[in-house]
Amino acid sequence: MTKRVEGKIAVVVGAGQSPGETIGNGRAIALLLAREGATVLCVDKNGESAQETASHISSDAVARGTAAAASVGAMTADITNAADCARIVHDARSRFGRLDILVNNVGIGTGDGPAHRLEEAVFDRILAVNLKGMWLTTKAAIPIMRDQAGGAIINISSLSASQGAFRMAYEVSKAAVNRLTTHVATSNAKYGIRANAIMMGFMDTPMAIEGVAKATGRPTAEVRAKRDAQVPLRRRMGTGWDTAYAALFLASDEAQFITGETLRVDGGMGIQ
Repeated sequence: MTKRVEGKIAVVVGAGQSPGETIGNGRAIALLLAREGATVLCVDKNGESAQETASHISSDAVARGTAAAASVGAMTADITNAADCARIVHDARSRFGRLDILVNNVGIGTGDGPAHRLEEAVFDRILAVNLKGMWLTTKAAIPIMRDQAGGAIINISSLSASQGAFRMAYEVSKAAVNRLTTHVATSNAKYGIRANAIMMGFMDTPMAIEGVAKATGRPTAEVRAKRDAQVPLRRRMGTGWDTAYAALFLASDEAQFITGETLRVDGGMGIQ
Protein backbone atom coordinates (compact mmCIF):
# COMPACT_ATOMS: atom_id res chain seq x y z
CA MET A 1 0.00 0.00 0.00
CA THR A 2 1.35 3.44 -0.95
CA LYS A 3 2.28 5.64 1.99
CA ARG A 4 0.25 8.83 2.27
CA VAL A 5 3.07 11.32 1.51
CA GLU A 6 5.41 8.99 -0.36
CA GLY A 7 8.17 10.86 -2.19
CA LYS A 8 7.29 14.30 -0.82
CA ILE A 9 9.83 16.70 0.70
CA ALA A 10 8.69 18.22 3.99
CA VAL A 11 10.10 20.95 6.19
CA VAL A 12 8.86 20.93 9.78
CA VAL A 13 9.71 24.20 11.52
CA GLY A 14 9.62 23.69 15.28
CA ALA A 15 10.50 20.01 15.01
CA GLY A 16 12.34 20.01 18.32
CA GLN A 17 10.71 20.11 21.72
CA SER A 18 11.25 20.94 25.36
CA PRO A 19 12.00 18.04 27.74
CA GLY A 20 9.00 16.20 29.14
CA GLU A 21 7.12 12.97 29.62
CA THR A 22 5.23 13.10 26.32
CA ILE A 23 5.88 13.94 22.68
CA GLY A 24 5.53 17.46 21.32
CA ASN A 25 3.53 18.45 18.25
CA GLY A 26 6.54 19.19 16.04
CA ARG A 27 8.38 15.97 16.80
CA ALA A 28 5.23 13.90 16.32
CA ILE A 29 4.51 15.61 12.98
CA ALA A 30 8.06 15.03 11.73
CA LEU A 31 8.01 11.37 12.79
CA LEU A 32 4.62 10.67 11.24
CA LEU A 33 5.41 12.36 7.94
CA ALA A 34 8.61 10.29 7.73
CA ARG A 35 6.73 7.08 8.55
CA GLU A 36 4.33 7.90 5.72
CA GLY A 37 7.11 8.24 3.17
CA ALA A 38 8.21 11.88 3.25
CA THR A 39 11.76 13.12 3.36
CA VAL A 40 11.83 15.45 6.36
CA LEU A 41 14.04 18.42 7.19
CA CYS A 42 13.72 19.06 10.94
CA VAL A 43 14.21 22.75 11.79
CA ASP A 44 14.40 24.33 15.22
CA LYS A 45 16.10 27.24 16.97
CA ASN A 46 17.50 24.57 19.27
CA GLY A 47 19.69 22.67 16.84
CA GLU A 48 20.36 19.84 19.28
CA SER A 49 16.65 19.21 19.67
CA ALA A 50 16.14 19.26 15.89
CA GLN A 51 18.94 16.73 15.52
CA GLU A 52 17.39 14.63 18.27
CA THR A 53 14.14 14.51 16.31
CA ALA A 54 16.05 13.52 13.17
CA SER A 55 17.76 10.75 15.15
CA HIS A 56 14.37 9.56 16.40
CA ILE A 57 13.20 9.35 12.78
CA SER A 58 16.24 7.29 11.78
CA SER A 59 15.87 4.96 14.77
CA ASP A 60 12.15 4.60 14.11
CA ALA A 61 12.84 3.67 10.49
CA VAL A 62 15.37 1.04 11.52
CA ALA A 63 12.93 -0.41 14.04
CA ARG A 64 10.28 -0.58 11.31
CA GLY A 65 12.67 -2.08 8.81
CA THR A 66 12.75 0.86 6.41
CA ALA A 67 15.75 2.78 5.10
CA ALA A 68 16.10 6.38 6.29
CA ALA A 69 19.72 7.33 5.68
CA ALA A 70 18.81 9.90 3.02
CA SER A 71 15.29 10.71 4.18
CA VAL A 72 15.93 13.05 7.09
CA GLY A 73 17.98 16.13 7.88
CA ALA A 74 18.26 18.70 10.66
CA MET A 75 19.20 22.35 10.83
CA THR A 76 19.27 25.26 13.25
CA ALA A 77 17.35 28.41 12.35
CA ASP A 78 15.67 31.41 13.95
CA ILE A 79 12.45 32.14 12.08
CA THR A 80 12.37 35.75 13.29
CA ASN A 81 15.37 36.25 10.98
CA ALA A 82 14.44 36.57 7.30
CA ALA A 83 17.85 35.33 6.17
CA ASP A 84 17.42 32.17 8.25
CA CYS A 85 14.00 31.55 6.70
CA ALA A 86 15.46 31.91 3.22
CA ARG A 87 18.23 29.50 4.25
CA ILE A 88 15.68 26.89 5.35
CA VAL A 89 14.11 26.82 1.90
CA HIS A 90 17.45 26.99 0.11
CA ASP A 91 18.77 24.11 2.24
CA ALA A 92 15.70 21.96 1.52
CA ARG A 93 15.99 22.54 -2.22
CA SER A 94 19.78 22.04 -2.23
CA ARG A 95 19.56 18.76 -0.31
CA PHE A 96 16.39 17.29 -1.76
CA GLY A 97 15.57 19.17 -4.95
CA ARG A 98 12.15 20.58 -4.06
CA LEU A 99 9.77 21.50 -1.23
CA ASP A 100 6.30 19.98 -1.12
CA ILE A 101 5.20 20.47 2.50
CA LEU A 102 5.89 23.29 4.95
CA VAL A 103 4.69 22.87 8.53
CA ASN A 104 4.91 26.00 10.69
CA ASN A 105 4.84 24.77 14.27
CA VAL A 106 6.58 27.55 16.21
CA GLY A 107 4.77 29.38 19.00
CA ILE A 108 5.57 30.96 22.35
CA GLY A 109 3.58 32.62 25.13
CA THR A 110 6.03 33.25 27.97
CA GLY A 111 5.28 36.39 29.97
CA ASP A 112 1.90 36.98 28.33
CA GLY A 113 -1.07 38.48 30.15
CA PRO A 114 -4.29 40.49 29.77
CA ALA A 115 -4.22 43.81 27.94
CA HIS A 116 -3.81 45.97 31.05
CA ARG A 117 -0.81 43.99 32.33
CA LEU A 118 1.00 42.85 29.19
CA GLU A 119 4.43 44.43 28.68
CA GLU A 120 5.22 45.95 25.28
CA ALA A 121 8.44 43.96 24.88
CA VAL A 122 6.61 40.69 25.56
CA PHE A 123 3.88 41.58 23.06
CA ASP A 124 6.49 42.37 20.40
CA ARG A 125 8.40 39.13 21.03
CA ILE A 126 5.32 36.90 20.88
CA LEU A 127 4.05 38.51 17.68
CA ALA A 128 7.52 38.32 16.13
CA VAL A 129 7.75 34.57 16.72
CA ASN A 130 4.15 33.45 16.34
CA LEU A 131 3.10 35.61 13.41
CA LYS A 132 6.02 37.34 11.70
CA GLY A 133 8.13 34.18 11.79
CA MET A 134 5.35 32.15 10.21
CA TRP A 135 4.96 34.76 7.50
CA LEU A 136 8.72 34.81 6.81
CA THR A 137 8.97 31.03 6.36
CA THR A 138 5.87 31.08 4.17
CA LYS A 139 7.24 33.99 2.12
CA ALA A 140 10.46 32.06 1.53
CA ALA A 141 8.62 28.88 0.51
CA ILE A 142 6.04 30.32 -1.88
CA PRO A 143 8.38 31.05 -4.85
CA ILE A 144 9.67 27.48 -5.05
CA MET A 145 6.15 26.09 -4.61
CA ARG A 146 4.90 28.37 -7.38
CA ASP A 147 7.70 27.16 -9.65
CA GLN A 148 6.67 23.57 -8.87
CA ALA A 149 2.97 24.40 -9.43
CA GLY A 150 2.08 22.94 -6.06
CA GLY A 151 2.71 22.61 -2.35
CA ALA A 152 0.99 22.37 1.01
CA ILE A 153 1.48 24.84 3.86
CA ILE A 154 0.18 23.87 7.31
CA ASN A 155 0.13 26.43 10.11
CA ILE A 156 -0.30 25.37 13.72
CA SER A 157 -2.80 27.70 15.32
CA SER A 158 -4.73 27.42 18.58
CA LEU A 159 -8.23 27.57 20.01
CA SER A 160 -6.92 30.72 21.72
CA ALA A 161 -7.50 32.47 18.39
CA SER A 162 -11.19 32.64 19.28
CA GLN A 163 -11.29 32.03 23.04
CA GLY A 164 -9.54 33.25 26.17
CA ALA A 165 -9.06 36.42 28.14
CA PHE A 166 -5.71 36.04 29.90
CA ARG A 167 -3.05 35.88 27.13
CA MET A 168 -3.68 38.77 24.81
CA ALA A 169 -0.53 38.54 22.68
CA TYR A 170 -0.85 34.80 22.13
CA GLU A 171 -4.57 35.06 21.35
CA VAL A 172 -4.05 37.91 18.88
CA SER A 173 -1.11 36.17 17.23
CA LYS A 174 -3.07 32.97 16.65
CA ALA A 175 -6.09 34.84 15.31
CA ALA A 176 -3.71 36.52 12.88
CA VAL A 177 -2.23 33.15 11.92
CA ASN A 178 -5.69 32.01 10.85
CA ARG A 179 -6.07 35.10 8.67
CA LEU A 180 -2.54 34.66 7.29
CA THR A 181 -3.58 31.15 6.29
CA THR A 182 -6.66 32.27 4.36
CA HIS A 183 -4.69 35.07 2.70
CA VAL A 184 -1.99 32.67 1.49
CA ALA A 185 -4.61 30.16 0.36
CA THR A 186 -6.50 32.77 -1.68
CA SER A 187 -3.47 34.42 -3.26
CA ASN A 188 -1.81 31.15 -4.24
CA ALA A 189 -4.67 28.85 -5.22
CA LYS A 190 -4.09 29.41 -8.93
CA TYR A 191 -0.52 28.16 -8.47
CA GLY A 192 -1.68 24.90 -6.92
CA ILE A 193 -0.52 25.86 -3.43
CA ARG A 194 -2.79 24.91 -0.54
CA ALA A 195 -2.66 26.56 2.90
CA ASN A 196 -4.56 25.32 5.95
CA ALA A 197 -4.34 25.73 9.71
CA ILE A 198 -4.81 23.38 12.64
CA MET A 199 -6.54 25.02 15.59
CA MET A 200 -5.55 23.00 18.63
CA GLY A 201 -7.24 22.75 21.99
CA PHE A 202 -5.63 21.35 25.13
CA MET A 203 -2.77 19.00 24.25
CA ASP A 204 -0.70 16.83 26.57
CA THR A 205 2.69 18.03 25.36
CA PRO A 206 5.86 18.98 27.27
CA MET A 207 5.41 22.69 26.53
CA ALA A 208 1.84 22.63 27.80
CA ILE A 209 2.26 20.42 30.87
CA GLU A 210 5.81 20.80 32.11
CA GLY A 211 5.86 24.42 30.95
CA VAL A 212 2.73 25.35 32.89
CA ALA A 213 3.82 23.33 35.91
CA LYS A 214 7.15 25.14 36.02
CA ALA A 215 5.58 28.56 35.51
CA THR A 216 2.97 28.06 38.24
CA GLY A 217 4.90 25.91 40.69
CA ARG A 218 2.29 23.14 40.54
CA PRO A 219 2.87 19.38 40.13
CA THR A 220 2.54 18.09 36.55
CA ALA A 221 -0.14 15.61 37.68
CA GLU A 222 -2.28 18.48 38.98
CA VAL A 223 -1.84 20.50 35.78
CA ARG A 224 -2.69 17.48 33.65
CA ALA A 225 -5.80 16.59 35.67
CA LYS A 226 -7.17 20.13 35.57
CA ARG A 227 -6.70 20.40 31.81
CA ASP A 228 -8.17 16.94 31.20
CA ALA A 229 -11.30 17.88 33.11
CA GLN A 230 -12.01 20.78 30.74
CA VAL A 231 -12.09 18.64 27.58
CA PRO A 232 -15.61 17.48 26.60
CA LEU A 233 -14.46 14.42 24.62
CA ARG A 234 -13.65 11.67 27.15
CA ARG A 235 -12.37 14.28 29.62
CA ARG A 236 -8.90 13.81 28.23
CA MET A 237 -6.52 16.09 26.36
CA GLY A 238 -5.24 15.31 22.93
CA THR A 239 -1.61 14.45 22.24
CA GLY A 240 1.04 15.45 19.76
CA TRP A 241 -0.06 12.50 17.64
CA ASP A 242 -3.54 13.99 17.23
CA THR A 243 -1.96 17.13 15.83
CA ALA A 244 0.35 15.02 13.66
CA TYR A 245 -2.46 13.00 12.08
CA ALA A 246 -4.34 16.19 11.24
CA ALA A 247 -1.17 17.61 9.65
CA LEU A 248 -0.60 14.37 7.73
CA PHE A 249 -4.09 14.54 6.24
CA LEU A 250 -3.74 18.19 5.23
CA ALA A 251 -0.31 17.50 3.72
CA SER A 252 -1.48 14.48 1.73
CA ASP A 253 -3.19 14.29 -1.64
CA GLU A 254 -6.30 13.17 0.23
CA ALA A 255 -6.76 16.88 1.01
CA GLN A 256 -5.95 18.05 -2.53
CA PHE A 257 -9.22 20.02 -2.79
CA ILE A 258 -8.98 21.59 0.68
CA THR A 259 -7.43 25.03 1.15
CA GLY A 260 -8.04 28.03 3.38
CA GLU A 261 -9.54 25.87 6.13
CA THR A 262 -8.96 25.99 9.88
CA LEU A 263 -9.35 22.50 11.29
CA ARG A 264 -10.21 22.32 14.98
CA VAL A 265 -8.44 19.50 16.82
CA ASP A 266 -9.76 20.20 20.29
CA GLY A 267 -11.93 17.40 21.67
CA GLY A 268 -15.02 19.58 21.35
CA MET A 269 -13.75 22.53 23.39
CA GLY A 270 -14.49 25.00 20.60
CA ILE A 271 -18.18 24.12 20.34
CA GLN A 272 -19.04 24.53 24.02
